[in-house]
Amino acid sequence: MIPSILGFGLFGAAGLAFTEKISPVPPSHVLLLFLGMTAAPDMQTLVALMFATMVGSTLGSMIWYAGGNWLGPDRADAAVKRFGKYVFLKHATYQKLTQAYRRNNFRASLIAQLVPVARTYLALEAGVLRLSFVPFALATLCGALIWNSAFLIGGYLMRDGDHDPVTIGFRIIAIVVAAEIIFLLALRHSTRRPVEDRPPGETHQ
Repeated sequence: MIPSILGFGLFGAAGLAFTEKISPVPPSHVLLLFLGMTAAPDMQTLVALMFATMVGSTLGSMIWYAGGNWLGPDRADAAVKRFGKYVFLKHATYQKLTQAYRRNNFRASLIAQLVPVARTYLALEAGVLRLSFVPFALATLCGALIWNSAFLIGGYLMRDGDHDPVTIGFRIIAIVVAAEIIFLLALRHSTRRPVEDRPPGETHQ
């Protein structure tokens, strides 16, 4: 299926990047490595792929943003209260994260594009919070360019070597999963309130 889509050239590559952002199967890092290894015969095409996939990824994030905007803060808050425990997201943690996101719209959106899972779904939260669209879009655009370029260049550098894309893909998936676990553990730790920060007079139950 992917080779057929790539028959449309840069438009097809942008379409793949867009689809991956909407439904991340296959994972973006595997897809981008594959594109770098097979669809970039020269440096000029590689650069064109970087920008084509950047546009596709950013448009995919805008779909999530629009969905979050439609959902709104009240329904999102209610959903987290009801279902957050099933994905290990406490309501108090969610509130802290939303407050932090409001304060650091551009920076958080940019960094999120470099973090697996978050790079796909944080756009939904940006829409829920009705964050300023222009800073969010610019941060997403820049982050998508950095992320996509890294894997496209990696695939391009391996195109003439004796590398198996499937094997490389599984290795990268393992690394990304490990990175996700570390990120979630760090996030959970950072949102815990230290005992020493309790207000005066607050005692243990």
